Amino acid sequence: PPASPPKMVTFDELMAAARNLTDLTLAHEIAVNANFCIKHEDLPQNSLVGTVKRIVHKAFWDHLESELNEDPPEYEHAIKLFEEIKEILLSFLTPGANRIQNQICEVLDTDLIRQQAEHNAVDIHGLANYIINTMGKLCAPIRDNDIKQLKATDNIVELLRQIFHVLDLMKMDMANYTIQCLRPYLQRNLVDYERTKFQEILEETPSALDLTTEWIKESIEDELSSISDESSSSSGADHSSKSNISPTLVLNNGYLKLLQWDYHKTIPETLITDEVRLQELREKLNQLKIIACVCLITNNMVGAAIVDVPDFADQLKRVSVPLLEGMSKKTFDLKEALNAIGVQICSKVNGSLSERGLPTLNAETQNNLMGQIASIVEENNPVCSLIDKRIQLFMKSLLALPSFQKCMPAVPGGLSVIQTEMEFVGSQYASIVNFNKQVYGPFYANILRKLLFPEAPIGKTETEAPTN
Repeated sequence: PPASPPKMVTFDELMAAARNLTDLTLAHEIAVNANFCIKHEDLPQNSLVGTVKRIVHKAFWDHLESELNEDPPEYEHAIKLFEEIKEILLSFLTPGANRIQNQICEVLDTDLIRQQAEHNAVDIHGLANYIINTMGKLCAPIRDNDIKQLKATDNIVELLRQIFHVLDLMKMDMANYTIQCLRPYLQRNLVDYERTKFQEILEETPSALDLTTEWIKESIEDELSSISDESSSSSGADHSSKSNISPTLVLNNGYLKLLQWDYHKTIPETLITDEVRLQELREKLNQLKIIACVCLITNNMVGAAIVDVPDFADQLKRVSVPLLEGMSKKTFDLKEALNAIGVQICSKVNGSLSERGLPTLNAETQNNLMGQIASIVEENNPVCSLIDKRIQLFMKSLLALPSFQKCMPAVPGGLSVIQTEMEFVGSQYASIVNFNKQVYGPFYANILRKLLFPEAPIGKTETEAPTN
């Protein structure tokens, strides 16, 4: 039958979906990232936006200074600033702070200040001092030094400029305090909140699961291909194998793909909130893979010479880690880094041999060792492929555990040098996966039912729960 005509999405619906996605992403980040906070960042000095902002601000403050230096002074721009400061101070107050609210409104009454200006009777320094004292009562302790610096500023224009700067910092502090207060609530209710928000997005944008469906479909095809390879006869096996595939296994294999995902292409919609964390884990695993390869090659070539040296593998790791920093950057030259690692390791091995009065490595052995380390970068390098398979096996075993927090799977051979780091990365990865299953399990179940059991009537019994 012909496909259904695509649903036309209005601009308002699109914006509503975008707002929901922003809310979902922000709530998720606050709940799962204990270090999430709003930071004050100055624009780079040489940036176009930074240059324009400085020019406009300088023009504004220069104009204000010229107005106040007139005879008589012109206060209209200053009055507007006091009005804005009053609104900002009032925004810091908690419900019930009626006394200080009334005082702020009384002292910074712009109608009264305007009347005083008409008679050239504005005590602008007195108003500024009141504002500074009020800010001192309302600010966080971390801003006490900023308040002291305000009190030491005599030039009224510079003082007003610095007052706005400190008020911006106070607004940031207030936002971070609000985030801190929200975090426990979000952590308790995040699963339901995210699921509800995503359902709203899905209602506004029916295509919001297209990439997720494709991701699961690819995982099913990979599993069918694996079954087909193991099966002695492939004819007619496709349909029967499909019905026997475990939905949980399909999902777990899909999650494993994320550790080798090309993050230049869009990630499945249900994983957008953790995209940055998953990318960081992938990059960390790539670094650990290189370190494990370096150690395995070194042990295979000169293991007899260093077998009695305690913690020599850790020494090799300490040599490699600094030279692999920034591996994820486009400008990083892995081949050059591996060459440098090879030189350092030869030096380390020779140093150890010399300390024990043993002959150092000859030139041929050193060149061979450095050559094998440098070849890690080559496609289909056997050592790299072996380590990669063992890392994938460890992660797959981790996802299969009923509770990864109570125990960790055994680390495959060749990974012992990076065991601590692997367990740490694995724990972070499993946490992301398990939480994602809790939130999006019902959506995955519907997709899996349609792909694995297309002939089953709608509303039939759930497939094997993918939230396990």
